[in-house]
Amino acid sequence: MKRIQQLYKSQLSVNNMKIIVTLLVVLLGLLLFTLLRDTDTLITHKQANTLFTKDKIKKLIIDGQYVRIQTDKTRYKIYKDAINTEAFFSKYPVEVKEENPYIYDIFLFVILLATLWFMFTILKQNRVQQLKQIRASSNMHESENYEPIQALTSHVTFEDVAGITDVKDELEEIIDFLKDPQKYKKLDIRLPKGVLLVGPPGVGKTLISKAVAGEADVPFFYQSGASFVHIYVGMGAKRVSELFKKAKQMAPSIIFIDEIDAVGKSRGEFRNDEREATLNQLLVEMDGFEESSGVIVIGATNKIDVLDEALLRAGRFDRRIHISLPDLSDRVKTLELYLEKKPNNVDILQVARMTVGFNAAALDTLTNEAAIFAMRAGRKEVETSDFEAVKEKVILGKRKILSFTEKEREIQAVYQASKAVVATWLDIEFDKIGIVNTLLVNQEHEIVPRSKLINKIKFYLSGSIATKLHYNEQFTNASSDIQVAKELVHTLIYTYAMSENFIVTPEEEKALFMKSVSEITQLLKTLDVAIDKVSKYLLAHENITHDTCKEILREIF
Repeated sequence: MKRIQQLYKSQLSVNNMKIIVTLLVVLLGLLLFTLLRDTDTLITHKQANTLFTKDKIKKLIIDGQYVRIQTDKTRYKIYKDAINTEAFFSKYPVEVKEENPYIYDIFLFVILLATLWFMFTILKQNRVQQLKQIRASSNMHESENYEPIQALTSHVTFEDVAGITDVKDELEEIIDFLKDPQKYKKLDIRLPKGVLLVGPPGVGKTLISKAVAGEADVPFFYQSGASFVHIYVGMGAKRVSELFKKAKQMAPSIIFIDEIDAVGKSRGEFRNDEREATLNQLLVEMDGFEESSGVIVIGATNKIDVLDEALLRAGRFDRRIHISLPDLSDRVKTLELYLEKKPNNVDILQVARMTVGFNAAALDTLTNEAAIFAMRAGRKEVETSDFEAVKEKVILGKRKILSFTEKEREIQAVYQASKAVVATWLDIEFDKIGIVNTLLVNQEHEIVPRSKLINKIKFYLSGSIATKLHYNEQFTNASSDIQVAKELVHTLIYTYAMSENFIVTPEEEKALFMKSVSEITQLLKTLDVAIDKVSKYLLAHENITHDTCKEILREIF
């Protein structure tokens, strides 16, 4: 395939070079013609009189508005009105040049037309040759490298996926639908055509989709978003069409598209015709589903913000399931699963506590590295010390992992606890706030009051101000939240014009920001006891829900 592309590029270079050389030759010819068209030197009245006086003129030629003077050695020209024609014509022989004054212009025009026609012919031949090469290379690609779409049989079940209890609950009804779609058809129930798994890398999105297929015992079609992206226009759309056709033939079935953002990015100014054609085909196929067809599309991404709006609208990916990094209890269950077949004497709770920010893939790697370390040490059991010995190695190998020391955990607990308490106090809904994540409830409203926007600003400022009040110090963990708060202030003033008297100035923006800082500082001092209690809860459980935080506040106030 690479060889075909190299030959194709080489041929294009040769053809382009031919066109460039041809154009240069034509332009050079036109330039020479223009230069050689009239080589007579234009002289002044005084110079002409000198030739007249010295009797060096042999003949005069009348050529339009010029009089051409011929001597023994050269020829000159002068404007007819610049000399005494009566004296010159009476003394020397005169010849009248009869020639069409537009002959040179017509000649130039004909040459230009011929050049344009020649260029058009070459470009047309070049284009035809390119199309032939594209078809030939496409056919070779299809015949030699094309992988037919095949259904897989998944042997993974939810027993192989630790933690994520909430995610499993949401997927149970989809599994039941795939097992017995007729039950839902009888009640005229329509289940989602698509489920979008959203979460950071390594949290097990692919494993979860395989577990759904394994639990339902249905064919599983796996495709990565990148597999739809081809250099040949139409190939990606064709593959999408074949995928859905095959899935419908074997329904009930599951189509899993990993890293769907590779093909589903928003259509904008940076156009890519092949990717857009593929995305359009995907949208058409999802629209073409029959109600309760027995085919479920599961997409996975960690960049939901870049996906095209058409892909996320109702009737396509109806349901979105957010998968966050595992909390303490999830990590305990995950480690238990990974250590199940390994002889060990490990304090799993201790290992879980020291792996804050580790995703499932990182925990798998950590467990395997610990077992290797134990084997090299000549021991037959994995111990807690083995995990401590290899932890840094895994962290350095996985730079995206967020891991805290005990002191950092305490700081982060205070930071996140203040956000949870302020959100509960100001009635900002959230699903879960943990040491490493914040999951607010996304509410789509066309009309939002100013007070709610200001509450959001205070929410994002609360963590940094709380840690400053508690430790008399500022920390780097607040940078992203402070940035969001500033953007909200800017939007409120400039986009929504919600400043005092509708005045839009930098001073208004600064005043609103400083007022929010002052008000949230006073509120945090009032809620100090609640923040302390919630931070201790986070240190013990790592996550707190909105309802739990409400209960703690009720106990105190």
